[in-house]
Amino acid sequence: MNTSPSVPTLLSRITGPVDVKALAPEQLPSLAREIRDEMIEITARNGGHIGPNLGVVELTIALHRVFSTPEDQFVFDVAHQGYVHKLLTGRQGEFMARLRKSGGASGFLYRAESPHDAFGAGHAGTALSAALGMATARDLRGSSEHVVAICGDAAFTCGITLEALNNVVSSTKRLIVILNDNEWSIAKNVGAMARHLNRISTNPTYNKLHHDVEAFFRSFPTGVEMNRVYMKWKRETKDFFVESSLFEKFGLRYLGPVDGHNLDALVKNLEFAKHCDVPVLIHVLTKKGKGLDAAVEHPEKFHGASPFDPVTGENVRPIPGTPSNYQDVFGAALARFARQDPKVLGITGAMPSGTGLSLLAKEVPGQFFDVGIAEEHAVLFAAGLAAKGFRPVCAIYSTFLQRAYDQVIHDVCLQNLPVTFCLDRAGLSPNDGPTHHGLFDIAFLRCVPNAVVMQPKDEDELVDMLHTSLHLPGPGFIRYPRGAGAGAPIKAEPVLLPVGQAEVLKVGTHIILWALGNMVPEALRLAQRLEREELVSVGVVNARFAKPLDRNLLLSQAAVVPLIVTLEDHVLAGGFGSAVLENLQEAHCTTPVERIGWPDKFIEHGSSVDLLRAACGLAPDDIAGRVIARWRDLSSKTVKADL
Repeated sequence: MNTSPSVPTLLSRITGPVDVKALAPEQLPSLAREIRDEMIEITARNGGHIGPNLGVVELTIALHRVFSTPEDQFVFDVAHQGYVHKLLTGRQGEFMARLRKSGGASGFLYRAESPHDAFGAGHAGTALSAALGMATARDLRGSSEHVVAICGDAAFTCGITLEALNNVVSSTKRLIVILNDNEWSIAKNVGAMARHLNRISTNPTYNKLHHDVEAFFRSFPTGVEMNRVYMKWKRETKDFFVESSLFEKFGLRYLGPVDGHNLDALVKNLEFAKHCDVPVLIHVLTKKGKGLDAAVEHPEKFHGASPFDPVTGENVRPIPGTPSNYQDVFGAALARFARQDPKVLGITGAMPSGTGLSLLAKEVPGQFFDVGIAEEHAVLFAAGLAAKGFRPVCAIYSTFLQRAYDQVIHDVCLQNLPVTFCLDRAGLSPNDGPTHHGLFDIAFLRCVPNAVVMQPKDEDELVDMLHTSLHLPGPGFIRYPRGAGAGAPIKAEPVLLPVGQAEVLKVGTHIILWALGNMVPEALRLAQRLEREELVSVGVVNARFAKPLDRNLLLSQAAVVPLIVTLEDHVLAGGFGSAVLENLQEAHCTTPVERIGWPDKFIEHGSSVDLLRAACGLAPDDIAGRVIARWRDLSSKTVKADL
């Protein structure tokens, strides 16, 4: 912000919610402008979810004007729209300036970060269930705090939100739900719920009747009794005068639509809801990206933006010659295969751009499906398509496939249906943190019968694996990391990979490095270092398949080498290294194994993958040190045994 340091800004004077309440109403628009300027400056430098946050500035200010956290509790759905809340609850300065960086604020709400963060999140659809649980707990213990769930309209495409909605009135009489309606999740919202909300927000007759009736009841002093009268009137007229919204059919008192950038209207509706003795839903209309023209014009691009020019909105351009991102390679390959075969279909859960499926949507729209934020449905929908002879490809981030685990087991793998799953963001999503790291998929897939689990070492192998999976008789899972590939050229025609067959890249007689996916280049560099520093012969295997493992190759090597090392971009517990150990144990082979992978803990957010690896003892020097120490220990024991 270009303000004089001698004149304190309104934002700089906010050390907590009490300071927000102390401002005069006429000061609030200035505070909103300062917050937008601050967020644009921070995210232009660090990247982040700028679009969602720009849309909820006035709403968050109004919430802190009416309620008092941490006594009252806000539950933000996904919580990527929580930057404003952080700025208003004492997290300004260097901590917020390092948003999404090592030592800075998380990009999501995080209970350990502040008592004002009542519930953490990173996946959509969780707020209403969590808030309902908190409100019910309040009722059970007899306390009086308010619980407010702030949900985006896209959250109502999630099955779990509808399950919670079905249980609200049977669980509590006091809950406030904010429906932040900006018509977008990451991509444009889809489905019947989006159409219903659009009808409510754009029907002038519906809105005029609602507002006229509410204005009549608001002419009386605000209080519990008038709310009872209003609800009784609505029930007895049975929609004759004013049609009920879907939410009122679930038993929630509906207020709105409300202009989400009108602070006076927001405060009045929140104050009214605060005194209701029935659950209330306030329908708030906001503009995603408000205050940054580029974000308004390109809401999908600025949902979660990489660093950008705050004036033009242009992203920082990659260095010429930078390899293509894995998701773009996948997207181009899938579009190509779909053009060749009308039975090849692409499915995404509200992430066509992030998964690379935008190209398929553009080139072969009849073979593309965006089901909204509904991963469970996406997987089961794919199973139905596969049962009728199609070849569906579900492109879902690794961390989000966790939400559809039952469907993966019960509906796809149990029936051995040929669904291909492409798991982007397998490994770390460093700036986003533990809710978005894809570190568990091998463990939760390796135990499922019929699953074929693979990971490519480069872009060309990714295309081969997609081609191979589209020819499998059952389900295939391909995991690959976020961001740029290795820069490998892609063959004119893909090849079918023999299922479960690894690739020997380098022969060795002392140590064999078994590496999976993006750890293969690390293994090749490690082999050179070990040979140079320890004068040993080191082999390298590109495992390619975590399941089925190349058991024959593994056992043949284990019979003649003193040490096997596994490297994976995944947690050690239940991962690729565990598969190697299990196979050796089943064959009664006692060859020592040194496993390299992520520790048994949730990995925080950080500035880069390299910094997070270093913090967990996985930097190249650390890995080399562990392998060298293990080799020397084995060598010394061998010498003593010979003596």
